[in-house]
Amino acid sequence: MSIEFPTALILILGALAVPFLRGRVRALWMLALPVLAFAHLVVMPTGEYVQPGFLGQTLVLMRVDRLSLAFGYIFTIATLLNVIYSLHEDDPYQQVAALAYAGSALGAVFAGDLITLFIYWELTAVTSVVLIWARRTERARRAAMRYLLVQLASGMLLLAGAVVHFQASGSIRFDLLGVGAPGSWLILLAFGIKCAFPLLHNWLQDAYPEATVTGTVWLSAFTTKLAVYALARGYAGTEMLIWIGAVMTAFPIFYAVIENDLRRVLAYSLNNQLGFMVVGVGIGTELAINGTVAHAFSHILYKALLFMSMGAVLLRAGTVNGSQLGGLYKSMPWTTGFCIVGAASISAFPLFSGFISKALILGAAADGGYTITWLVLLFASAGVFHHSGIKIPYFAFFAHDSKIRCAEAPRNMLIAMGLTAVLCVGIGVYPDALYRLLPHAVTFVPYTSAHVLTQLQLLLFSALAFSVLMRTGLYPPELRAVNLDCDWFYRKLAPALVGVATTLIGAFRQIASEVMGRLGAPLARVIRETHGDGGPLSKTLSTGTMALWISMLLAAYLVMYYV
Repeated sequence: MSIEFPTALILILGALAVPFLRGRVRALWMLALPVLAFAHLVVMPTGEYVQPGFLGQTLVLMRVDRLSLAFGYIFTIATLLNVIYSLHEDDPYQQVAALAYAGSALGAVFAGDLITLFIYWELTAVTSVVLIWARRTERARRAAMRYLLVQLASGMLLLAGAVVHFQASGSIRFDLLGVGAPGSWLILLAFGIKCAFPLLHNWLQDAYPEATVTGTVWLSAFTTKLAVYALARGYAGTEMLIWIGAVMTAFPIFYAVIENDLRRVLAYSLNNQLGFMVVGVGIGTELAINGTVAHAFSHILYKALLFMSMGAVLLRAGTVNGSQLGGLYKSMPWTTGFCIVGAASISAFPLFSGFISKALILGAAADGGYTITWLVLLFASAGVFHHSGIKIPYFAFFAHDSKIRCAEAPRNMLIAMGLTAVLCVGIGVYPDALYRLLPHAVTFVPYTSAHVLTQLQLLLFSALAFSVLMRTGLYPPELRAVNLDCDWFYRKLAPALVGVATTLIGAFRQIASEVMGRLGAPLARVIRETHGDGGPLSKTLSTGTMALWISMLLAAYLVMYYV
């Protein structure tokens, strides 16, 4: 294999061999693929590897720099962890799709032109939807179709934007685009859909909880983080992203607090964490971009760990509804411990990964003078501790005893969760290991007494608020319910409006048919009398008569004109 060989093809082509392998051979093959891809990135020198001759343009199949490498490393690490987590399954249908999905996301990260980006962008949609279909329920099938439509719409907008951008600039390179031209606006919208911008976000909460036990973990790692990378590459410093990201951090908190399905809670939490990254992209300074990349890196790990623990609960208990769970720490102590590590990481406890990555973004907001944004991010940090740091482990493993007694998670799941937990703690304890991978040099020091004390105070008062609300009965109880979000407009209102319109059109057609039926006979009789044999309009008029009529019409026109 040459150095110039696209790393993505290691996973995509390797996935094609999976159905032909069995047992341990298949497991070893799947484990080897991400290891080989990671090794390929390690030895890959920085630079561009091109393929000339497409519409007179050069395709940049591999653009290797510090930004793409940072995402490439975490994508291959996540692939390895997800493969380990999925080893208990014997489903080549899912396994092929998952590896191809990871490879497609990896290819998009290293794409240096908009055409190559578009191809991989669409491949991520086509391959990832299989992980939702594979659950083989009616709800999953419907959610998968909605997910696919949204993802393909994102791809079509990307292609349209690329075409418009090419016509305006004569280039298809994927570099800093900004928002100064129609093509770049279309591309930004495509990225915004995949990044789950406000009002474009519900595909995430709709589809992820309906995926398979392992599929949700795969989905959490790649799609939205690919969009974050694309924003960082094409729209760094675009100020409108600051307030978009700030809204993203805040509104999911309220939905996550009242949601009963714990995987859906994590989906809203994912939306919240994406907001921090989008704010970092919008600020656009070196510190902010470093914070975005670091937080994406950390988030992939701790969010995967939380989804892994909830996947293990779903596998063993048969549900992830908070109203039906509780007391599982007695049956699943290891899963409980790993979930707590993930909860501490997402809550940004000192010595955990979220602390050292979120601090960069908060520091960039403070240094840039974005006081309101900084306050919103602070509120969002307290909120995420409520719904993911406390609610997830509390209602799943503690709270009331649900009397569910089950086996601990399979060994491969525990190994995957254990390795992910070690990385979450390792990055938190030794942040320089991550900071050295970031696009720009890092001089930021996360472990100062002021920062540690401020964060501990925030977490302490957030925990106190949770305790008071629980003790007073004011905390929203875990109930089986459907929470309305903006997807109500296209899932409920739009079909209802279409139904009303269809009814009205049908009624109009029926009335028109009846009216025409009643008027048809008299109208036909008039036509026969005037145009039929012997009718006045069927006779041949002389030239003089026609000239007279024309003269009369002309005279009438002249009179009307001057009047």
